[in-house]
Amino acid sequence: MFTGIIEELGEIVATDDLGDAARLIIRGPVVTVDARHGDSIAVNGVCLTVVDVLPEGRFSADVMAETLNRSSLAALAVGSQVNLERAAAVNSRLGGHIVQGHVDGTGAVISRAPSEHWEVVRIALPREISRYVVEKGSITVDGISLTVSALGADEPLGRRAEATSEWFEVSLIPTTLALTTLGSAAVGAPVNLEVDVIAKYVERLLFHKDAASD
Repeated sequence: MFTGIIEELGEIVATDDLGDAARLIIRGPVVTVDARHGDSIAVNGVCLTVVDVLPEGRFSADVMAETLNRSSLAALAVGSQVNLERAAAVNSRLGGHIVQGHVDGTGAVISRAPSEHWEVVRIALPREISRYVVEKGSITVDGISLTVSALGADEPLGRRAEATSEWFEVSLIPTTLALTTLGSAAVGAPVNLEVDVIAKYVERLLFHKDAASD
């Protein structure tokens, strides 16, 4: 389990195509200071298992095809920056919210609106997970615990246009802009999304309750 509080910006230093998987070597001197084989580290919000702890603050992790298909990790290349967080310790404060490191879908940055002290980032929201996202609720974007500041949808243009495109907004403070990948994510950049797990459990419980009453 993670909290969505990013510990450092890491860097992809090597990638290896394994056919049905990929091996990443990532530089992260903060998260590797006490890392061991088998530990969990979230990379852009994806929970990965440490294979080897390497010199110069690096570690390797394998990414299976399922994860590559369902997340933005397949787009990473040597030199890409990534958000890194170690698994939460049971004796620490929960600074963000409960994050599993299990990506529910990917979105894309639609727009950025800078202000004097913060920046509003609008992100496309896949329809299949939009029902779990509420205004003022929590969402994880590339591993970052954020509060949804607005929700909306763009109406389709004309009868033949595709279905309504849904989106949400987050307001980023200077610290988030400076210390995470969202600070430099360009319009169109893909991002990993994880919704609040509590919402999914509530939906599941209500489904079974309704089914039992039929």
